[in-house]
Amino acid sequence: MPGEGPLAGIRVVELGAIGPGPHAAMLLADLGADVVRVERPDAVLRVGEGDQRDQLLRGRRRVELDVRTAEGRAALLALVDRADVLIDGFRPGAAERMGVGPGDALRRNPRLVYGRITGWGQDGPLSATAGHDINYLALTGALAAFARGRERPTAPLNLVADFGGGSLYLVVGVLAALIERAGSGRGQVVDAAMVDGVASLLQLIWALRGTGQWSDRAGTNLLDGGAPFYDTYACRDGGYIAVGALEPGFFRLLVQGLAWADAEAVTAAQYDPRTWPGLRERLTTTFATRSRDEWAGVFEGTDACVTPVLSFAEAATHPHLQYRGTLEEADGVVQAAPAPRFSRTAAPDIRPPRSTPDDVAEVLAEWTARPTTDRQETR
Repeated sequence: MPGEGPLAGIRVVELGAIGPGPHAAMLLADLGADVVRVERPDAVLRVGEGDQRDQLLRGRRRVELDVRTAEGRAALLALVDRADVLIDGFRPGAAERMGVGPGDALRRNPRLVYGRITGWGQDGPLSATAGHDINYLALTGALAAFARGRERPTAPLNLVADFGGGSLYLVVGVLAALIERAGSGRGQVVDAAMVDGVASLLQLIWALRGTGQWSDRAGTNLLDGGAPFYDTYACRDGGYIAVGALEPGFFRLLVQGLAWADAEAVTAAQYDPRTWPGLRERLTTTFATRSRDEWAGVFEGTDACVTPVLSFAEAATHPHLQYRGTLEEADGVVQAAPAPRFSRTAAPDIRPPRSTPDDVAEVLAEWTARPTTDRQETR
């Protein structure tokens, strides 16, 4: 059942930007925070055709303020005075030039958690330069691992740096700072850099590399396509099947499902890299004999860790995702439901992006009349 969410009562000011900042604000709004996005009057918001709007902007109010004017800057600072969190997704120095940098904001509101998200961080030789997800992957070593042998590295959408190492780490930092504030009464700045987040996400690989279990040669390791039992294979109809049978018990079920006569011998040699080229060739040949959905039917309900590779359209109709409500349709658009889930404080219903801006005076009046959560004197 929909509810108010575990962050009900937390007020967030989001400085209108693109990429991981809006995603972080969406996550906080999905969990019940009262998020107000501040945009320039001339900001380009619409996507697609007609009145369809960017669903990444769901779940919050938005106001239009020209912070280049004294009136707009004063209204923004008035929101900051009453906020628990501010999200700054601009390049280093941009918020300071707007008059709402950490110094100005925390001086006015010492309890504010000031969340900053950039690619390279607030300092360092590259901090002032532009970049995108693929650049942060490249510099941290992650992109080199997304290759197969001599093939060129390919970025896995913009999931790893922008959102995995960016917005998720910003949200973790913001929530940690809010917890700390409950005891200290003081806010602080959260510097979330995508390069830092990607490096943290890579810690398992760094650990394996440190013990000699990971090679810098892409496509030769257990999790990068080097192992034939952790890969994708083309099927007769042009579809693909994903195989993740890492553990011996799961691998045994995989081989049994393939109905190979020498199943025991193949299973015994699973982790011998000398057998991997031959095993890959056999898997390639076998999976090519049936369609994707036929193979999915063979392994459905087993622990062989074999699944069909679905398109976005197919994922929206998969029985498991439908049962859990992993994807929802809101405002005529299929999109991800709020995650994670809570037993007592369920997330609110998805609220589509506002087609028209909210009145900043009404937002300020509401925030002024209703005290924020967890108020105590700053120590």
